[in-house]
Amino acid sequence: MSQQPLTVMIVEDDEIAAKIYEQFTAKSENYRVVATAKTGKQAKELLHVFTPDLILLDVYLPDMSGIDLMWEIRKQHLEIDVILITAANDTETVSEAIRGGAFSYIIKPISVEKLLAVLEQFAQTRQQLSGQRALEQHEVDHLFHSGEMPRAAAGSSGAVQLPKGIDKHTLRFVREKLADETGSFNADEMAERVGTSHSTIRRYLEYLVANGELEVEMVYGSIGRPERRYRRK
Repeated sequence: MSQQPLTVMIVEDDEIAAKIYEQFTAKSENYRVVATAKTGKQAKELLHVFTPDLILLDVYLPDMSGIDLMWEIRKQHLEIDVILITAANDTETVSEAIRGGAFSYIIKPISVEKLLAVLEQFAQTRQQLSGQRALEQHEVDHLFHSGEMPRAAAGSSGAVQLPKGIDKHTLRFVREKLADETGSFNADEMAERVGTSHSTIRRYLEYLVANGELEVEMVYGSIGRPERRYRRK
């Protein structure tokens, strides 16, 4: 990931919620929470002092709509990304968030796993866009799907169209190995059973998560980064 931690501002009037976001964001070495604001006015005042990489933003603020604040940020700070965390789940608000270029939209009550997964996606996206190189079409497609692996889709012939990097024979072998699993496992454990590398098996496991065949949870130890553990649904 990035050598320097990504800076984060939290804009949330619920102090407990703000503390939760701060606590779990700080668990990742990729992030550093630098400020918290309870109102849109406070957020705008802070933005005169520094420019964070990311804002975690609620829609329902005491003095203004978070959507309106997002548009103001867009006018003056195109380099700042926004992740909306809100109880608002109406189509109008979600549509405005998409039009405003929000990186992601998380509906309350949130799960810690969802928040951390989105933060991991954001850090990976920032890292990929930081390099001074041309991108291939599949890399651009990957970025415009918020870092998620596309689900397998049936073509006109009825055959399953697998995403780039997923081989049907290897996928079948991985599924056969997974059929014997009754508990949770991490990528290293499955890589040993399948006989492949960590990066390869991680790609297949994340594809199966996106395809609805596996579920993933974040397990926190006493030290180090959280561990991703997978389980059959």
